[in-house]
Amino acid sequence: MLTSVYLHFPWCLQKCPYCDFASATIRRAEVPHATYADALLCELEFRAGQQELGTLGSVFFGGGTPSLWDAAELGRVLHAIHAAFGAKLGSVEVTVECNPSSLDREKAAALREVGVNRASIGVQSLDDARLRFLGRLHDGEGALRSVRGAMLELPRVSADLMFGMPGQRAPDFLDEQSKLLELGLSHLSVYALTVEAQTQFGELHRKGKLTLAKEDDYADTFLATERALAERGFAHYEVSNYARPGETSIHNQHYWRGGDYLGLGAAAVGCRWSAAGCARRYRNDPNPARYMERCQSQAVEVFEETLDGQAIVREGLMLGLRTQEGVDVKEIEARAGVEVRTGRERELERALQSGNVLLQGDRLVVPHERWLHLDSIVADLF
Repeated sequence: MLTSVYLHFPWCLQKCPYCDFASATIRRAEVPHATYADALLCELEFRAGQQELGTLGSVFFGGGTPSLWDAAELGRVLHAIHAAFGAKLGSVEVTVECNPSSLDREKAAALREVGVNRASIGVQSLDDARLRFLGRLHDGEGALRSVRGAMLELPRVSADLMFGMPGQRAPDFLDEQSKLLELGLSHLSVYALTVEAQTQFGELHRKGKLTLAKEDDYADTFLATERALAERGFAHYEVSNYARPGETSIHNQHYWRGGDYLGLGAAAVGCRWSAAGCARRYRNDPNPARYMERCQSQAVEVFEETLDGQAIVREGLMLGLRTQEGVDVKEIEARAGVEVRTGRERELERALQSGNVLLQGDRLVVPHERWLHLDSIVADLF
């Protein structure tokens, strides 16, 4: 069985006002590089003893800001993962999420030396005023410098951009994309600014103190981005992701297809399939200090649940319908042990008749022209 590994690095230098990910602020000098690596190795050891790991498909270091981590300690964990799976270093995609404020060419080279072959850089914007609005620590030129340095050292580099900010129009956003793509990027993640309740932006929004982009501006930017990137040879392979041929994210595709993933680290989530209609999901303690302490007793989990067949189908539809390839009906039914139609016969028939969902062979697909309404289309199938 193919298994991907997600490792969570739970610290940032500064919490962004829109971010609801599990992360804590820390000073550079206070990052417990070796101690956190030791805890991850401890967790990896007992996870390997719980269930057969399978075949390693990909590794992803997320956060937080993993580029703050000492490359040698990150590499120590990465080597142990490959050893646990019996995989050869360099045989799979290994991605590290990075911020421009903690990634230069020297750091990129150090990551390459320990086995990292892909960086995902949180640029978010190249406009200094918008970067300040987003609470980012870098400026536009710093972002471009970070991407250039990474591309000189790593074989694959992706960048994140964000739209939907106050006063932002489609031409502004296309200009930022062009500046990045002129560097030779072959993968771009494009996210709409989303206001999450438990964030600084969420609090401001509740008080009526946060201005958001108009709905028409959002739609115009989404569609203009799709057209512009298509002209440059990028496939819109997931609602927020674009790539040139051969440059899609292997790790994310495995996740969107409902594959097994092993989660390691504070706040990490893992989900392992055991039999048709049965998968176990867990979440680790989000508090980094408690996580590192509890690793010695193997008591790091704070939540677990068993997913039955219907839950597996629901998640398969939620994730798979966000992608260009859609949902493989036979594959999801084999994992779930129930038919996709069961319990949603009328809803699925309406979606097919309206053209919101297409049946192409054994795949259910939402056509690109309906992706602006993707959330409501998927919700109707739940």
